[in-house]
Amino acid sequence: MKVNWEKIEKNVGLLEVEIDEQKVAEALDKAFRKVVQKVNVPGFRKGKVPRAIFEARFGAESLYQDAIDILLPGAYGEAVEQAGIVPVDRPDVDVEQFAKGQSFKFKAKVTVKPEVKLGEYKGLVVPAADTEVTEDEIAKELERLQQRHAELAVVDEGPAQMGDITIIDFEGFENGVPFEGGKGERYSLELGSGSFIPGFEEQVVGLNIAEEKDINVSFPEDYHAENLAGKPVVFKVKLHEIKRKILPALDDEFAKDVSEFDTLDEYKQDLASKLKERKAKDAETARENAVIDQASANAEVEIPEAMFETEIDSMLKDFESRLRMQGMTLELYYQFSGQDEAALKAQMRVDAEKRVRNNLVLEAIAKAENLEVSDADVEEELNNLAKVYNRSAEELRSIFTSNGYMDTIQADLKVRKAVKFVVEQSKTE
Repeated sequence: MKVNWEKIEKNVGLLEVEIDEQKVAEALDKAFRKVVQKVNVPGFRKGKVPRAIFEARFGAESLYQDAIDILLPGAYGEAVEQAGIVPVDRPDVDVEQFAKGQSFKFKAKVTVKPEVKLGEYKGLVVPAADTEVTEDEIAKELERLQQRHAELAVVDEGPAQMGDITIIDFEGFENGVPFEGGKGERYSLELGSGSFIPGFEEQVVGLNIAEEKDINVSFPEDYHAENLAGKPVVFKVKLHEIKRKILPALDDEFAKDVSEFDTLDEYKQDLASKLKERKAKDAETARENAVIDQASANAEVEIPEAMFETEIDSMLKDFESRLRMQGMTLELYYQFSGQDEAALKAQMRVDAEKRVRNNLVLEAIAKAENLEVSDADVEEELNNLAKVYNRSAEELRSIFTSNGYMDTIQADLKVRKAVKFVVEQSKTE
């Protein structure tokens, strides 16, 4: 196979490929064996038509597209490897020549991973983080634990308060007409959670059990349903139940219930120690992020739009997976948040751009410093993953190898080595 690669723009090039006649003949044979199973020719059973008769009746050209489909993916992959390029988007392929008895020629316009011109990445200076734990931080942690261990008590009388969990019926109207998706019965709503349209929950506050109220709100201007975006609506609401959190007292009994300690003082000392460890880890993460951001800002790189789009799609899939674990779908999220897919992707774009840029810079640093991933590094990573997935390291290696994921693991490990390198080279002030 003949391959020629030539850059035509910053991150775009032309890949010219020629495959010999023998490979073309083999692809045509495979195409014939596939197509002949589907054709009917009088005097022959299906699948038993001789090649010469098939071509005389239908023409050899009838096999060309199937043969190209058989030959092109592998040829493109082999050509990419031979040219030593890393595509980041689907190629724009133009078939120049394909015929029986001739070589196969095609051109592919390919967007490739950009080159990075590194700036300063050693000796970067970042602010020192404070890891001391204050009494106020301990108090806030105790309050959070109180909320977690609070009991829900049914409120028989009195108005709903912010923080209460209410059971309501509601139906929304726009100009007196009910709108789709605006009705719910015995819906559980925590007041102050921000689950509903701005202004809705605040107007439920003050309602008594069995009381009804018309709540006037306006949908956000960027609401995903265009027919409701920015429109004033009225929700008819009826309150059925009120449940209120009863916080446990902060005393020795509380400490015994939520920990292994007998007294609140002992528990507070343990909390202080754990908070200090957490702040130290947070400080380490903050230092990593600060150093990476500086190294990334000091570098020069022009990133193809396709890389951002790919990262955003990956982030959206991860987000959808997390929603499903919480028992929610993207459609429900769009309904409650007032966003649509385009708005959510736009929100994710800043993080996506940062991730792509930082990763490219870290890969370049790893290359510049000759950072390599050893077999021992891979084995350690597989062992760590084995504990997470509760499977053997050997089993994971087999799965990752068959799925072509081992290269991704090695690339990720190399990036981590680059992170460790720039952090070790950094200074605090």
